[in-house]
Amino acid sequence: MPTNVTVEYLKAEEEYRDAKSDQEKLQALEKMLSTVPKHKGTEKMVLQIKRRIARLKKDVELKEAKKGGGKGFNIRKEGAAQIVLVGPPNSGKSSLLKSLTNADVAVGAYAFTTLELTPGMLEINDIQIQLVEVPGLIEGVSLGKGMGLQLLSSVRSADALIIVLDSSISPIAHLKTTLQELESSGIKVNKRRPDIEVKKKAVGGIEIVGAKHINADLRDVKEILIDFRVSSGLLIVREDVTLTDIQEALDYSTTYKRGFVVLNKFDMADPTILKKMKSAYPNFEYIPASTLDGRGIEEISNLAYKIANIKRIFTKTPGEKPAYPPVAMKMEATVMDVARKVHKSIAKSFKYARVWGNSVKFGGQRVGEDHVPEDGDVVEIHIK
Repeated sequence: MPTNVTVEYLKAEEEYRDAKSDQEKLQALEKMLSTVPKHKGTEKMVLQIKRRIARLKKDVELKEAKKGGGKGFNIRKEGAAQIVLVGPPNSGKSSLLKSLTNADVAVGAYAFTTLELTPGMLEINDIQIQLVEVPGLIEGVSLGKGMGLQLLSSVRSADALIIVLDSSISPIAHLKTTLQELESSGIKVNKRRPDIEVKKKAVGGIEIVGAKHINADLRDVKEILIDFRVSSGLLIVREDVTLTDIQEALDYSTTYKRGFVVLNKFDMADPTILKKMKSAYPNFEYIPASTLDGRGIEEISNLAYKIANIKRIFTKTPGEKPAYPPVAMKMEATVMDVARKVHKSIAKSFKYARVWGNSVKFGGQRVGEDHVPEDGDVVEIHIK
């Protein structure tokens, strides 16, 4: 342990040793993390604390799952994708969900109107996307406060998220808190996983390819690999990374989500807040909105479709018109994936396909199974 830790850190460490419950342990570990000096000499120590926090949270989530997860915290995924609405209490998530989906939602001008997950279906571009309102995220939810771990588990399992803020009341501060709580639970928004690959082997020890990209002691890197049960294998690093980047890449409890911010109640906000938000957090798209006058609702629907990372594929059989409704697929899906979606037997007998749309040079072009159709394309599958 570094010798220059603070008195506050030592006190938090003692609290951790004396903790009787998982909640007390989590709070103590978070105190240790916040009070340890942040510099090159303590990076390894910080990562060790983060690993302990992640493991403890995983244990707590498993215990909650065995209990049944609680009423209203198990929403079955429906539609082409599931997007959660998250944000602080009283930011207008319920009103927004009702405006976007016509869901039967309780709306109130007070905090914590919503006490469980509330779903609704957004119909756009011939498909349906499931929107799920998550009860207000408050400071401390990442430590289990206010059913926090259950709420964050629902965010983790979603395909994307929309952060809803009351633009008239400290939206920058509320966005900061929301992102901090998500990050503390391993949920990173509008970021990508580092370009790192690990190939496990049965024997042979640890080999590192691209060590020049690692800004850390290789002994510490190998220690992290072993901690993640990689005692023999190949680590391939393709970009400049730190120890933290490597740990996050190895920790598959860390999840990366696409999202944007809705500045709700914009009819009551300072018009300059949009510029201030973009300056404070430039890696987000912002939509000023109001459920009272309807502004932003259409834009939210269109951007929700975009972050869902899906495309519409119209399928047809030879000599017939395209079927309706279209099949919803992930953006990276190939013609073979479309065939599997239609029916397993068709995929097994796949011979080739003809495609009409933006992904081909001319209508009816013959393509192979690896061809990636674009949104709105028509795919005609031919079988043997």
